[in-house]
Amino acid sequence: MSITMKSFKIITQTKFLIIIALLLISNVIFSQQIKQPNIVLFFADDAGYNDFGFTGSKEFQSPNIDKLAEEGVVFTNAYVSAAVCGPSRAGLLTGKYQQRFGFIDNNVPYAMDTLAGLSGTEMGLPKDQLTIANYLNKYGYKSSIIGKWHQGHGEGFHPLDRGFDHFYGFLGGARSFFEMSPDPNQPAWKILDDESRLMHNRTQLKEPGGYLTDVFGNEACQFIEDNQDFPFFLYLSFNAVHTPLEAKEVDLNRFPQLEGKRQKLAAMTWSMDEAIGQVCDKLKDLGLEDNTIIIFTNDNGGTTYHGSNNSPFSGCKATYLEGGIRVPYIMKWKGQLKPGRTFDYPITTRDLVSTSIALAGGKSEEYTDLDGVDIMPYVQGKKEGRPHETLYWNGDGRFSAIREGDWKLISMPDRLPELYDLSKDISEKKNLAEQYPDLTKELLKKLFVWSNNNDNPRWQLQKKYEAKAIERFDSFRK
Repeated sequence: MSITMKSFKIITQTKFLIIIALLLISNVIFSQQIKQPNIVLFFADDAGYNDFGFTGSKEFQSPNIDKLAEEGVVFTNAYVSAAVCGPSRAGLLTGKYQQRFGFIDNNVPYAMDTLAGLSGTEMGLPKDQLTIANYLNKYGYKSSIIGKWHQGHGEGFHPLDRGFDHFYGFLGGARSFFEMSPDPNQPAWKILDDESRLMHNRTQLKEPGGYLTDVFGNEACQFIEDNQDFPFFLYLSFNAVHTPLEAKEVDLNRFPQLEGKRQKLAAMTWSMDEAIGQVCDKLKDLGLEDNTIIIFTNDNGGTTYHGSNNSPFSGCKATYLEGGIRVPYIMKWKGQLKPGRTFDYPITTRDLVSTSIALAGGKSEEYTDLDGVDIMPYVQGKKEGRPHETLYWNGDGRFSAIREGDWKLISMPDRLPELYDLSKDISEKKNLAEQYPDLTKELLKKLFVWSNNNDNPRWQLQKKYEAKAIERFDSFRK
């Protein structure tokens, strides 16, 4: 039976419409698969491991951070690449062991040994090193750092010279949370200098008044609003709860049961938590929550000597005990990561670069110069095992540590090496070096080989700070 011309046209048109519909559907599915997620990193400064509700604090309150923990994945073995601010941030930003390019000591202008390397405006993240912003910009991301930079304040070290599209904050390692003054007769924390001046991109700002953590939270919300039509990376780099310990009176009054440093730290943590909640609310209000990965972590262990609590770990900032290098870490991605879980294998903040490249649509394994790994397949259950079998730490050759599996060895200049089994002794109370001499030698050898392949330090702190680090190592043990 022959088909009439009219019937043929109807069939042809129907097939055409079906093909168009299938193409549209497949295009929607494909676009959903390749849609690049926003990445928001909340980075605390010197916070104590146990000074958040989700890590066990009964004194401090952090409801917004705790909510992230409930809705996300908590990493119980998350490490930073250094026990102090500057080198830790260099590892985070580059995805590399910062020892490979000589960023080993903290870069604090007033504390440097000027006879032992660079100083002043010469110190900073080496200009030949790429940052996470450089990598993400290749994939169309807009990148912002808001808050503390601490990667150099001289020419060429500015965030806008290192791949970032937007900067609002200060270039140094610490400053007052309240308005500062150019008057040299003011106390040190109140005097403006090149490292403490607030800047919007390259323009120095008039001191805004108010409380700096609040200012940073507001600016972060503005950046999100301005860039909601692009994939973006927001690095909200708080200077809370670093010294000076300064808090708003209204926040201090929330903790009448505490006093002194603990009360100030609790109030500063509360303010940071409120800023984090404000940013999370902005993401929801703009409909961006489902397509945004939120990470919360900290740059190094808490300053126990300023009142922070690193329980259950021994040690504090500037030591390679767990309290100096193991940090709180949360990752939330609504609809992509099953909430309320823990991930118990070791990861590091260096992994952020490789993970972000993969999320942006790149292949992180093609960037062979990176030391981090893409942890997302492990977190999502697509890969099994440990992202890292061995991790290293080193401070200008005198202080170093290695973790292999659950064994950890610490080497210091004034004593024999110490060996701990972290699967049984997370407080590092029982030194097993004499009981396992062969393992001790093996780990020492690996640590030496790794250290020997790194650069010499580009700058060094005055020797007195080495003695202080040893004092803290001994003073803040469990």
